[in-house]
Amino acid sequence: MAPIRIGRTHPALNLFTRGFAESVITLKLSMKKILYPVILGLIISLAFFLRIYKVTSIPPALNWDEVSIGYNAYSILKTGRDEWGVAFPLNFAIAIFGLNGFGVRITPVIYGILTVLLLYLLVQEAFRKKEISLMSAFLLAVSPWHIQLTRASFESSFALFWIVMGIWLFLKGLKNPKWLTFSMIPFAISVYTYNSARAFVPLFLFSLVIIYWKYFWKVKKWFIAAGLLFTVLMLPLAQMVISGEAAARYKLVSITDEKGLIPRIDERRNNSKLPAIATKLIHNRYTYVSFYFAENYFAHFTPDFLFIHGAGHRQHHVQGVGELYWFQAPFILMGIYFLIKKKDPNLKILAPWLFLAFVPVAMTNDSIPNALRTLNATPVYQILTALGIYYSYKFIKSRKVFYLLIGLSALLFLLNLGVYLTNLFGYYPERYSKDWQYGNKEVVEYIKTNQDKYDLITYSRHYGEPHMFTLFYLNYDPARFQDSANLNRFETFDWVRVLQFDKYYFPDLGDTGTKYQDVVNINPGKKILFIGRPEDFPGELPRLKTIDFLNGERAFDIVESK
Repeated sequence: MAPIRIGRTHPALNLFTRGFAESVITLKLSMKKILYPVILGLIISLAFFLRIYKVTSIPPALNWDEVSIGYNAYSILKTGRDEWGVAFPLNFAIAIFGLNGFGVRITPVIYGILTVLLLYLLVQEAFRKKEISLMSAFLLAVSPWHIQLTRASFESSFALFWIVMGIWLFLKGLKNPKWLTFSMIPFAISVYTYNSARAFVPLFLFSLVIIYWKYFWKVKKWFIAAGLLFTVLMLPLAQMVISGEAAARYKLVSITDEKGLIPRIDERRNNSKLPAIATKLIHNRYTYVSFYFAENYFAHFTPDFLFIHGAGHRQHHVQGVGELYWFQAPFILMGIYFLIKKKDPNLKILAPWLFLAFVPVAMTNDSIPNALRTLNATPVYQILTALGIYYSYKFIKSRKVFYLLIGLSALLFLLNLGVYLTNLFGYYPERYSKDWQYGNKEVVEYIKTNQDKYDLITYSRHYGEPHMFTLFYLNYDPARFQDSANLNRFETFDWVRVLQFDKYYFPDLGDTGTKYQDVVNINPGKKILFIGRPEDFPGELPRLKTIDFLNGERAFDIVESK
């Protein structure tokens, strides 16, 4: 046996070392293959839990948009038409779970968790780094912005799902052009799903045409096919635009149709000391609309909206926290910095996605800043945060400094998350039940039990759309409603209301001519059940039932005619 010389490695030891190293590498790769799907599964499970837990009671009630979505889906299932006699894509969960709160809210929950999964796929397609993909998915899973709007049936969350799918398929199309055509399908569906998408998607696609024009020229056959498919899918939308329905809805919130706009311009012109020509150049519809557009647009980039208080609309956001977590702020800036510094080609997608997401809402005049109409921006912020974390790890040479940064960020995140979840599941339902039209379900349950005793049921519309709550919670036959002989609709301020159907009457009991005594006088000899605010009825009239908001404030009094 040859002696082993000092300073040289025996061939057998070399072989063993090489084999051991290869085994370790193989084991690490195998563990990663197992670990990443497990982590993704845990993220999806977390997303599901945060959206499904107490979903029928938090938010504290179905609002009228939710019951409208639910009842119209039910109507389509039963008659092939919605309450207005028009066929639309149906809410699939109503067919499975029935006409109830869970049936309405499980659909956005499913859209929400699938959007988390799609964001993982999109980021993986764009950056090819599972760490960034998993972090992006996790951040969307726990996002206050996204959780709030996927726990209730808001159509913006449906549109976001289809938009994210469209962008994912578009990214695949940059490698294989056949996917460009397929990407047009989810983009088109999103346009039919929510009004803001009708502005965002065409603008976004137009920006992509400009940015990727050279590539599209190389694959012009697929580009033309994609354009034709999108155009064909948009044709049914033209009928609604021509009919004026879209214009009527737009007028309700548009800054260009605000009633006070012209009087304000005239007032400024009259008070101006400038020459007439200069006054007209400064004070006119175009300059004012441009000013309001810019003001509304940039209101969505303030720290107050993003990180401190969030949106003011109480249905769209849990009050007291930002739309994003505090710890995200520095990482978002770092993500933007590294994207620009590295000239990352994905900036061509992320930049128009983020900046165009706020264009539709900038043209509106209510509830600014708005979380609902800008939900399309949410995934971009999560991607930028994930990029900031990932590149910080690569950039900061000292591991101690990086781990200290991550530790402090994690601590801040847990604190922020704790505050948010405490507000969401603790204080929010009680404080803001009025904003969610709480009490209407309890009213209709009383009607359902007692309606046979009365000739007429008068239900005040002070809090919104009582006819929708009546239809929904009575499970009223849609065919019977559509064919009701005394169905009475009227238009006010470009909004169509239902005044009456069957024996249900929905006036504002505070208006002259439709107050309690007026209704009694118009219907002599009829036994009438009234539902309204306490001040709608004489104080001496006995209350059959009272219903309070969750904060103890009186919502409804139920009385009957003498």
